[in-house]
Amino acid sequence: MNRIDQVFKDKKDILNVYFTAGYPNLEDTVRIAQALQEAGANMLEIGMPFSDPVADGPTIQDSSQKALENGMTIQQLFEQLKSLREQVSIPVLLMGYVNPIIQYGIERFCNKCAEVGVDGLIIPDLPMKEYLEFYQEHFREKGIHNIFLISPNTSEERIRLIDQQSGGFIYVVSSSSITGAKKGVQEGQLEYYQRVMSMGLNNPQLIGFGISDHETFKTACKYANGAIIGSAFIKQLNEDASEEGIKKFVKAIKG
Repeated sequence: MNRIDQVFKDKKDILNVYFTAGYPNLEDTVRIAQALQEAGANMLEIGMPFSDPVADGPTIQDSSQKALENGMTIQQLFEQLKSLREQVSIPVLLMGYVNPIIQYGIERFCNKCAEVGVDGLIIPDLPMKEYLEFYQEHFREKGIHNIFLISPNTSEERIRLIDQQSGGFIYVVSSSSITGAKKGVQEGQLEYYQRVMSMGLNNPQLIGFGISDHETFKTACKYANGAIIGSAFIKQLNEDASEEGIKKFVKAIKG
């Protein structure tokens, strides 16, 4: 069984934490992954830095730029992740954009993901039609889940199609905006969460974008299986990337 499926079978109030590979320092990737697991994160989402991200806010964009300046590439990331499964047992996803994956080679990319123990991929700019035609076969052959995103503007018909074609979970984007830590729950979000929850989808859901503290995390957990936190954790790494700092951060989010 894919590790993502196992977590949703065993856990509630799942915390998935995003961080950028190669940030703050090039060799920090596996160290931060291990620290997050020890701190109590249930799932990890490792960002593959890209110079032209479409869904990332300024905090994550800045971390990606610094990681690229540090020398992070997809090949470098796979080299780092060779030792991942010696230290990390929770699910690990890679999040990135389709152009670098195409340049690397989709079959080669999936083979490397399987080799190092990647469980799922989040590629926000990968169209459904292109995924079904060119990617799905490679993903499924290697047991890798493809995670689609939905937003408040996504139609019910589209959500049900995504549910049909998804594996692992559905990424419920909390608002029609880029990533970024926001205080509190914005107007209209609860109605949107309720609408998605009432659809009785087959796949579990995690809410992301704007999850920044214990309040927003617990609110998300009332309407989904858990939440994804990214920008707030990148800010934590800016201030204190030590194991102790990471542990305090996760504890404060989960409560």
